[in-house]
Amino acid sequence: MGLTGYLVVSAVMFGCGIVCTLARKNIIYVLMGIELILNAANLNLVAFSRFNGNLDGQMFAIFSIILAAAGAAVALAIVLNVFGLFDTVRPDDPDLLKE
Repeated sequence: MGLTGYLVVSAVMFGCGIVCTLARKNIIYVLMGIELILNAANLNLVAFSRFNGNLDGQMFAIFSIILAAAGAAVALAIVLNVFGLFDTVRPDDPDLLKE
């Protein structure tokens, strides 16, 4: 499989992530969409690194995966806290300024 195949798979993943982020009304699905977008970027980094013959893209992808895992842990902690306070996981519902 050439570079074009990797780029097509990455574009499909990126498109699914954008659709999942914009169309869903559940914060868990929004976080999953953001992770899909980050994984599409990592796939691009690794694919270009493989076809250029160096390891720079793979190192950036590993660093990005570590940051995404830390970000997902913090985001899920915030979601659990919001769910405990407001009993909802919809991103539009928890608004204290309405009252």
